[in-house]
Amino acid sequence: MNKQYLYIALRVLIVILAVIAGLYAVYFIGRLVIPFIIAFLIALVLNPIVEFLEMKTKLPRAYAVIVAILLVTGVISGIIALLVNEIVQGFAYMSSVMPEHYQDFKVFLEDFYMTKVSPFYSDLIDRFQGLDESQKNTILESAQMVGERLTDTLSSFFQAIGNGIYAVVKSLPTIITVLVISLLASFFISKDWYRIIHIIRAKIPVKVQTRINGIYEGLYRALFGYLKAEFKITFISAVIVLIGLLILGVEHALTIALIIWFIDFFPYIGAIIIFLPWSIYAFSTGDIFLGSGLAILYGLVVLQRQFIKPKILSSSLGISPLMTLLTMYAGFKLLGFVGIILGPLLFILLKTFHETGIFRDIWRFILGTRGKIER
Repeated sequence: MNKQYLYIALRVLIVILAVIAGLYAVYFIGRLVIPFIIAFLIALVLNPIVEFLEMKTKLPRAYAVIVAILLVTGVISGIIALLVNEIVQGFAYMSSVMPEHYQDFKVFLEDFYMTKVSPFYSDLIDRFQGLDESQKNTILESAQMVGERLTDTLSSFFQAIGNGIYAVVKSLPTIITVLVISLLASFFISKDWYRIIHIIRAKIPVKVQTRINGIYEGLYRALFGYLKAEFKITFISAVIVLIGLLILGVEHALTIALIIWFIDFFPYIGAIIIFLPWSIYAFSTGDIFLGSGLAILYGLVVLQRQFIKPKILSSSLGISPLMTLLTMYAGFKLLGFVGIILGPLLFILLKTFHETGIFRDIWRFILGTRGKIER
């Protein structure tokens, strides 16, 4: 066997092992220093505000950092307080009208049972009595199997919800601790930002810095581009929902639109978790106008997302709409719904690696210093 091919195989193995070891190291170390990673990201976001305060108010950097943290925290807290207040008022309104709607729904169910279910059940019993024993056993076994599967599905669903709530509540002390440590660390990182950056640059070769800067710019473009695109898409959906609910004359339309906006960020849930039961309830209580309006409104939201999502993602991520659609579809086929999100991001990551020459260097390493296979 040609030694050149053996060396190539060994270098391929080295590259694979290095990638696996690197991913494991990032995962393991990331879990240990996650508060400081968050702190670094906070400091990165705060840095422009700190520089603005230093330039305009002539404050020392430490005081400018404190003011920036208090300012950002105050703005975020104020927005959250306003949203919570609006949501609480909306829930208070719903709790006042729900008993009336519950009685209407109860009357509808009773009427539906007496006029539809009971006659059908009686007719079904009459037909069942006319069957022989083998046919009866087959039907009973099938019904039992369907009931067991339905019970298992519902049990798993509610158990998953309960486990999720328990996990969130259980992790609250950890989350609060991480946030406190992150805020404290962000102060020190932001205060010594330029000194830290200078030390890091002094330890890293210029060529490596160039590659890191290229990767950082690509990842920054991908991550923040995607978040910006998702914010635009969900915001437009929320505005459409708000306008539609106002046209339908729904009370506390702003609260409902805000709730749907928040839910719309979750790809596995989406606005259907609100619109579907609400529309069914409206139809069941005889409010055909509201039920039809909600169904049409949800259809408009879905169409809007399907039409504008590739365009907004392509402009935010810097890739063509066709490539965006292709990566979203490929991600969906390979990874399911989560692949719709990861597909374009992974493509941007690979594109960044290609543009910074990482793949070229890996290929040259695999082939050896001569750059080609000798025959």
